[in-house]
Amino acid sequence: MFVARLAFAADFDGWRPAARTALALSIPPEALSFVVGDEAPGLFAEPLPEAPQDAPQPTVPKAFPELARKLLCHADSDRFVFAYRLLWRLQTERKLLEIASDPDVLRATAMEKAVRRDSHKMKAFVRFREVEDGEGGKHYVAWFEPFRHVVELTAPFFARRFAGMVWTIMTPERSVHWDGAELVFLPGATKDMRPKDDDMEALWLTYYASTFNPARLKVKAMQAEMPKKYWANMPETALIKPLVAGAEAAARRMIATAPTLPSFSHERRMEREQMAKTSTALDHAAGDARPDSIRAARAVARSCKACPLWEPATQTVFGQGPDNAPVIFVGEQPGDQEDIADEPFVGPAGKVFDQALAAAGIDRRQAYVTNAVKHFKFVPRGKRRIHAKPDAGEVKACRWWLDLERELIKPKLIVALGATAAQAVLGRSVTIRDTRSRLIDLDEATKLLVTIHPSYILRLPDEAVRARESKAFDADMAMVLDFLPELKLAA
Repeated sequence: MFVARLAFAADFDGWRPAARTALALSIPPEALSFVVGDEAPGLFAEPLPEAPQDAPQPTVPKAFPELARKLLCHADSDRFVFAYRLLWRLQTERKLLEIASDPDVLRATAMEKAVRRDSHKMKAFVRFREVEDGEGGKHYVAWFEPFRHVVELTAPFFARRFAGMVWTIMTPERSVHWDGAELVFLPGATKDMRPKDDDMEALWLTYYASTFNPARLKVKAMQAEMPKKYWANMPETALIKPLVAGAEAAARRMIATAPTLPSFSHERRMEREQMAKTSTALDHAAGDARPDSIRAARAVARSCKACPLWEPATQTVFGQGPDNAPVIFVGEQPGDQEDIADEPFVGPAGKVFDQALAAAGIDRRQAYVTNAVKHFKFVPRGKRRIHAKPDAGEVKACRWWLDLERELIKPKLIVALGATAAQAVLGRSVTIRDTRSRLIDLDEATKLLVTIHPSYILRLPDEAVRARESKAFDADMAMVLDFLPELKLAA
């Protein structure tokens, strides 16, 4: 009996060369075993010898490597040998994976489906909580208990979905950390290391309760999709029992109070009237308590309902930066990642923005960064939220906040990133072509510089055009530093 040692429970990169070596040495599946980490091999097991230098490479169908990767994520103790048995058979049975009735293929299909399901559950049921990182930054930590070894398989999804956050997902056998640039896999953690509740928990519970539809309640279906094993680590599950208990009464109330839909023309007229009253309403609401600092303004803005965008968005994403910054960068609106992280320009467009600032030598920490619209406007498409351009009424409704930021910060320069931002600052529509890359007087103390939004560069399909626009955007950022040399990044 030969034995191969793997680094961790789903070590595909360790299994693959060991399987190739065993195949080159013509070792049958029944004569091969695998151990993980510090596990002790069998009493009569011998280490797998090296393969001959001239050993031929195995041939497999294109789908097999990905199938093997998922099989190794299963929890069955013989998964490594089983995957090797498939590899062994494929050398003489080229179309084995096409035989749906074969017992090994049936088992492989079931195992792969179970792993995909567990990976999906991890994506759905991980709940991040904010913790202090000791350096004044935000670090998000989650605890999860998967049925199978799916951490490596699923971690890239979280890196893409929360690219602008620093986060760690802990599980009993394997943990993963994302620092904003690289995934690092770590040993497993214990339950006592789980994060405690954070300030966002109450907001999430309020949102969850508000989306509960008693008329569509199916308890068995809910428990099938959300097994009770995961409930202990999901804050919203504490609400399920009382929500279910009151579902019947709530459904009766919904039927009794069902509204009559107004006509389309009536809705449009009401929208116009609402938009016309927005600025007055906001000023009246603030009254004598009109915010006198950016910190106070940010706190008041969290409850802003001046336009309908507040309802589907996660939260108000207010500006970030010093309250005496010499420059305000204004974008269009927060994106999907900004809506989650509560910070402007931390998603893909934010990375382009940061690169341009770095190329110009500008210290972003000295700048104030905000958006013309403070809530994320989107169109749901499956599980994704697709950016939707805010209309003129929504820009007008949010201009009250932008004017307040400008009034409190008193910047020397405002940089409008895109046409929507320029419209919000100037109060009228302008084109980038006619206003770009020149300083425009706003008043005696403040100038305006109009340029493109960084997301425009990301949308360009042609590489040469993208390079040209990136260079022009970098030049606009260089203009900012020429006008405000105090923004220069310290050496």
